[in-house]
Amino acid sequence: MTTTKFHPESYTQALNTQSVSYESPSNIALIKYWGKHGVQIPKNPSISFTLNNCKTTTKLSFEKRTNFDEAYDLKVILDGKHKPGFEPKIHQFFGRIDEYLPFIKEYRFTIDTTNSFPHSSGIASSASGLSALALCLMEMEREMQPEMSLKHFNQKASFIARLGSGSGCRSLEGPLVVWGEHADIEGSSDVYGVQYPYEVHSVFDHYQDTILLVDKGEKPVSSTVGHNLMHNHAYSASRFDQAVENLAHLVPILKEGNLDEFVSLVESEALTLHAMMLTSKPYFILMKPNTLKIIDKIWEYRRDTSIPVCFTLDAGANVHVLYPKKDKEAVQEFIKNDLSIYCQDNRYIFDNVGNGAIKL
Repeated sequence: MTTTKFHPESYTQALNTQSVSYESPSNIALIKYWGKHGVQIPKNPSISFTLNNCKTTTKLSFEKRTNFDEAYDLKVILDGKHKPGFEPKIHQFFGRIDEYLPFIKEYRFTIDTTNSFPHSSGIASSASGLSALALCLMEMEREMQPEMSLKHFNQKASFIARLGSGSGCRSLEGPLVVWGEHADIEGSSDVYGVQYPYEVHSVFDHYQDTILLVDKGEKPVSSTVGHNLMHNHAYSASRFDQAVENLAHLVPILKEGNLDEFVSLVESEALTLHAMMLTSKPYFILMKPNTLKIIDKIWEYRRDTSIPVCFTLDAGANVHVLYPKKDKEAVQEFIKNDLSIYCQDNRYIFDNVGNGAIKL
């Protein structure tokens, strides 16, 4: 695991543009990462579906600085409004990346960003937002270093995104991205995400994900705090081993298109994530009563119809409903008629698996 390759060589071209824009999606993990060490290094590997519709669009404008009173000069605009409350986090992010992108000290930045999904919807905007910003910064470096290969660009952009948001390193490409070293995944790394390199059955093409917004409020325990509670967790070592085994089991499932095993593995991973929260010291619960009601309804519907719909959860109360595209019409009717009543303000978002970020 080396990061020295991400220290830049000398820049050979002048930077002539004044802005760059990217849109980058969120993602939903199938094998969960929970627990980290060092600077955003995962304690276990993970794999995620890249989403398509839930995304952040960021325009990064820049000009040469004239005032050097602070280490970095930046301004965050969210949905057209200045948001100074977001700026300390970006200052911290810049502090982590400036040895890899040293030019950021020389410019004044305006970060103009919007999300396609509602704010406080429980969909992590850090993954999409930090990956979009990382790509914009890397586009600046690519202009100054035009001989940069696409492979290096993607790896370094993912590496930079990881230093801001761990799961952000899985948002740049798609439809499946692995983050964390794993003996069975060629090219896998703890320091950046890699596109899943093996055969995937066509049943997973355009896989559907509907996000049920059970609770749009702020989580009582942040993900950062939750990750840190894994350091002395009684079951952390077993959990990390389990994640490694589950990712190995997922490889033939993805190749063969075995949806029964896919459903079982994905749901078990989601429940295990929350089991770690329930057994932390101090313990905490992020699921809500309606989260459990939705899970029961999904199990009942699957028994009654034999449609391989399943759920997964992030570190929160909201439910991701996963299902094949061929079952889209039936499952979406089920969601509208039977599950939406458990959502806050009856809100849910239809999404599907996508191919990653794009330059605008």
